[in-house]
Amino acid sequence: MGKLIVIEGLDGSGKGTQAALLAEYLRGKGCRVREISFPDYASDGSALVRMYLNGELGGSPDATNAYAASMFYAADRYVSYRTDWEKDYLEPDTVVIANRYTTANAYHQLAKLPRDQWDGFLTWLWDFEFARLGLPKPDAVVALSMRPEVSRALIEKRCAETGVKKDIHEADKEYLERCYTALHYVAEAKGWHLLECAEGEVPHSIPVMQKKICGVLGV
Repeated sequence: MGKLIVIEGLDGSGKGTQAALLAEYLRGKGCRVREISFPDYASDGSALVRMYLNGELGGSPDATNAYAASMFYAADRYVSYRTDWEKDYLEPDTVVIANRYTTANAYHQLAKLPRDQWDGFLTWLWDFEFARLGLPKPDAVVALSMRPEVSRALIEKRCAETGVKKDIHEADKEYLERCYTALHYVAEAKGWHLLECAEGEVPHSIPVMQKKICGVLGV
């Protein structure tokens, strides 16, 4: 299973719910678990991420290039790691479960680049965050694959129910489609567990997805 497990996926794919359920399941089996989630909006380390997503640096995702945006998210992770969860990660008997991580940068920012630059970007990102910044590498990544049209419908429903407006990622239909393609590319390139979380336009139930995730992780 590994020390650091990451749950990834497009907005609306249920990654937050599934990360929490996995943590609950592992605790039930006697594991010590630490849950983390990114961006860490409660931390000052996420200030640049918030500016970016709120459109203060431009009204579309492409207004901020892939490398600049990646550094915003990396800074958030670095601050979070050093001030919050590093001690838990270094505890030998603790499993850390992340709702998004460096792996989110991989496909969200990759989607801004021409295809012939994808491999170079991934090499840079892995070196920057894991070698240069010293953040822990994930031991397992579960990527929840949801078609963009299904993701958009769930985002619309959530916004209507909560009154929270879309960020610049969620509001850009074409960008979400590019992210879906990039997610599949990175999942194959990096050996992630890629799980379909809808049948056509009908999302799988939460218990069905939980069973799938536990299955690929062998827990």
